[in-house]
This record gives sequence, structure tokens and C-alpha cells, in this order.
Amino acid sequence: MYIKFCRSYGEDKKDEAKENLSSKLSVELEGEKGRPQLHFSKPSWWSVLLSLKCLANIWLMSSSSAKQTEANARLYRAGCILLTIMCLVLLLVVIVLSLKLQNGSHTDCPESEIPITPGHITPKSASPCNYEHCKDFFSSRSSIEAKHLGCRQCADGWLTFGRSCFFLSTYRLGWEQSQRNCTARGGSLAIITSREVQNFLSKEGNLKYWIGLRQKGNMWTWVNNTAIRESYWAGNAASGDCGILNSENQSDKNWIKAPCDAHTYFVCQLQF
Repeated sequence: MYIKFCRSYGEDKKDEAKENLSSKLSVELEGEKGRPQLHFSKPSWWSVLLSLKCLANIWLMSSSSAKQTEANARLYRAGCILLTIMCLVLLLVVIVLSLKLQNGSHTDCPESEIPITPGHITPKSASPCNYEHCKDFFSSRSSIEAKHLGCRQCADGWLTFGRSCFFLSTYRLGWEQSQRNCTARGGSLAIITSREVQNFLSKEGNLKYWIGLRQKGNMWTWVNNTAIRESYWAGNAASGDCGILNSENQSDKNWIKAPCDAHTYFVCQLQF
């Protein structure tokens, strides 16, 4: 009985152990079944298309960016070239204007304006007529009395001769009034210091004119207080303390004397 009981008890324990093991395994399997499982699905066609589209967009963006960069570079180069050309043109204009300013405006001096005097050599070709040329030309020929200098023109109503302008009045005043009138014009009564000036005034005038000649004591002097170097007194010079140029007579003897309060025409001279 005891042996049978033990055998049955042992078998029961074995069966119980098997059941426990099986139940434990089943619990563990159920626990494993209850855990979240990772499922890896195969890629769909939609995701593949999206990927390809993204890659295409990236390629297009990179291509357009490269094209835009190249276009900007071309515009930059074109702008640089344009600015360089403009700078060169402006530089050329500045150089041309500088040369013109340095040389002056050149025009050919008419031959009629160049005086022909003894010892003067007429140039074979027309020379450029500008201020510097005239200044150098006439300063080196101080003895030349030119009718037209060309470098400076006298005002309307004045005559140009040598380095002076002359005004022959058309109305009569006394000697003192005539001198004041000439002073108001910026000059004085005419001072005749050469035969050329004497001949010029005698030729241009056809009346009797006060000149800047006056007697002080026993000496005749000009209005600038210089003494007479050459005189052209007429044989019958009359009397008076002021000098008149009578252009109706020959130029070598046409100075006459007259009272200073007498009224006659006058000649003003403006030197430059």
C-alpha cells in the first residue's frame, strides 16, 4: 500500500511539475505574445515616388542656383567693362580739354593785322593767333607800332594803334574839361611820343584836337609830366599855353598853341 501510494504520489508530483512547467511556459508564451512586436513592412510605390520627387527638386534647385550665380557673374563683368569704358572716355575728354586750355584757341592771324615795318620779317605761313603768341610776338618787337594787335580790341568808337586806343571826340570842350573827360574814360589826352603816332592821328582826324601838351613856365610838357622828345610845331604856332593838333595841315608841322579855355575837339588815349 505504502509503495503504491508513494508511486502514485510521485507520479502526481511529476504530473504537477509538468503542469506547472507547461503552465509557466504557457504564461511566458502568453507574456511574449502580449509584448509589442516590431513589424517591418515592405516600401510602397508611393514612398518611392516621393523620394524620387524630392531628389528631382533638389537637383533642379541646385541647377537653377548655379544658373543664377552664372547670370549674376555675367552682369557683374558687363558692369565692370562698361564702367571701364566710361572712365577711359572721360580721361580722354579731360586730356583733350587740358591741351586746348594750354594751347589756347588757335586761329590764323590775318595778314592785314600784322604790321609791315622796316626790319620786320613777315612769316611765310600764318601763325596761330592767341594771347600768349601775341604777347611774346609784340614784347620782343617793342619798336613795332601795329594798327591792330589782335590780342586786345578797343571799345566801340575807339581806334587801335600800337599799344594804345584813341578816341576822337565829336564835340568841343576846353583843355581842362577835355582832360577830365579822358580821365573819366580811363585814359588822358593823347601823348605823342613817336612819328608813327603823329602820322596816325593826323590821318584819322580832320579837325583841330586838344592833345596832352601844356606849357608850364617856359617848358612844354605832356600830361604825364614828361618832356617833349619830338615836336611838330607849325611855323605860325600862334600863342597860348595848351597844344592843339591841327589835322587839316601836314603831319610834320601841325601843332599850334591856343588858350586853354578855348573850346575845340580833343583826342583821348588809353594805353594797355
